[in-house]
Amino acid sequence: MVQGLVGYAVLASAAIFAYGYIVNEHAEQLVWTSLLEAEFKHIDGRRALSPDERWVDTETLSLFGDDPRTPLPEALRGKAPGLHDEVVFDGKEWVVLVREVDGRPWALALDIGDFERREVYVAASVLAAMLVMVLLLGLAIGWGVDRLTRPLRAFAQRIALLRPDRTGQRIELPDDASSELVVIADALNDYIARNELYVQRERVFIDSMSHELRTPISVIAGAAELAAAQRGIPDPARQQIARISRTSREIEHLIALLLVLAKEPGRLARASDRIDLAQLLPEIVDDHLPMASEKGLVLAVQPTARCEILAPMPVVQAAIGNLLRNAIENSDSGEIGIRIDSGAVVIDDPGHGMTPEEISAIYARMARGGGRERGGIGLELISRLCDHLGWTLEISSRPGQGTSTRLDLSMACVDDGAG
Repeated sequence: MVQGLVGYAVLASAAIFAYGYIVNEHAEQLVWTSLLEAEFKHIDGRRALSPDERWVDTETLSLFGDDPRTPLPEALRGKAPGLHDEVVFDGKEWVVLVREVDGRPWALALDIGDFERREVYVAASVLAAMLVMVLLLGLAIGWGVDRLTRPLRAFAQRIALLRPDRTGQRIELPDDASSELVVIADALNDYIARNELYVQRERVFIDSMSHELRTPISVIAGAAELAAAQRGIPDPARQQIARISRTSREIEHLIALLLVLAKEPGRLARASDRIDLAQLLPEIVDDHLPMASEKGLVLAVQPTARCEILAPMPVVQAAIGNLLRNAIENSDSGEIGIRIDSGAVVIDDPGHGMTPEEISAIYARMARGGGRERGGIGLELISRLCDHLGWTLEISSRPGQGTSTRLDLSMACVDDGAG
């Protein structure tokens, strides 16, 4: 706003200055023409009374051409009849009126050097005054705009102080606030109140659903324990029962963590375990072998040194498991490599790959909490966990050459011997 108003003032001043210059030049032409024409008439009148009388030049006015023996100055030769401004000769600046007298060109020249110097001085003074006016106007406009927008800035600062994890917050305005700000604040406070009710309903729903989910999982866990206690069960079946029991416990922990993520994300970091990734990866891979076998895929875990991190065990299992499941779902055949690289879990799949635009779209969906199109709820969940735990998720791919997913857990490392 300030720039626009100052720009308008500058353009208006420039237009006024240019118009004044044009009017001044036109007025000069009229004045010089009138003055020199009057002098020529005076000369003609004296010649009529006394033909032998000669013109005597003054300090500022000179006549050329009245004496046939004296040629015109070089600068005046060939000039057409009429007024000629700013003609320079004899080291001076002249305005010259040329006329045909007795078939010869006569030139009456007026020295305007002093006038031109005064004109430049006046023009410079006017220009300086206009610049000072624009400067003062800009300062005044800036002060006025700052005074007008100060309540808006204070209002924006109050909005910036709102915390999404706190309830009962409202925008308070001073008593002298404008009616416009009061309307906006009332509408915003009403939205905050309705949003708090919505969040409260969602949390109640999540809490209810978590309890509903715990019941069937507890039944599955209890049934698995009873089955494992039976005698004469073949070893392959006992292994599958043990997997069911382990998975049910992991799901119970995951539900608890998801409930924390929905209600109090700050508690995630406090519910940490000491985990050896080199030991955990084979367990996660073992749980996904049946899914990979159905598609003819080989899951290859590269041997690595001990790499300990401090993080919630169910969260780590869910994050790596989701990434591995995505790799299996988006690959047709071949080998999926799983390795640890400087505190990060890297999964390389032999899938069809993605273009940079597709990868950017995945990042955009994760950023706004909508990663279901490519990786199911997994990528959305992982992106939220990364935000709260300081992890990073990177995806690199080229069409036809597979995809590499890197889950960087180095912020959680407690052992420098990460492989």
